[in-house]
Amino acid sequence: MEEIVFVTHNKGKAKSAEKYFKNLKISTYDFELDEPRSDSLQEIATAKVKQAYKVVGKPCIALDTGFFIEALNGFPRAFVNFSLDTIGIDGILKLMEGKENRNCKFDECLAYFDGKNIHYFYGNHPGNLTLKKQGQDRKEKWSDLWYVFKPKGFEKTLAEMNEEERESRRKVDGSYSAMEEFAKWYENNNV
Repeated sequence: MEEIVFVTHNKGKAKSAEKYFKNLKISTYDFELDEPRSDSLQEIATAKVKQAYKVVGKPCIALDTGFFIEALNGFPRAFVNFSLDTIGIDGILKLMEGKENRNCKFDECLAYFDGKNIHYFYGNHPGNLTLKKQGQDRKEKWSDLWYVFKPKGFEKTLAEMNEEERESRRKVDGSYSAMEEFAKWYENNNV
């Protein structure tokens, strides 16, 4: 089994990956990849994984995640980092003041590139937006949105849940991870 490199500057994403990639030969490479301005997670993941391959010269993966709030016509979509850097969590909560519809979701696109072909894997995590920040900082946290995102069917934010609660929630909320989808595919196709 060839080594795969996960190129990311996000330490929380790298930490989260560990649980899915236990059976894979994988390493992380700390590098901030350029993101094209696009509303397409797949287009962003494609650009990132091609750049990652140029940097490491080995089969690699790159992940892009978007956050979609129904009451705000999907805002901030693929522009999560820009939104957090400019208006922050407090700004997002301000935009949601007085809105009854608190439905939101994380969508993910993971791109794997072996130097010839790109394969895509998707994740979806439905939930609701809280009225205020809740929870504590965790090493697995890959976004400040963890403080305001309650998985569907739960009254706790991701930042309030322990690791076991975050894992078992999938049986309730129906979410699935792009990393997990990739790990299953890779194990089945590269034994």
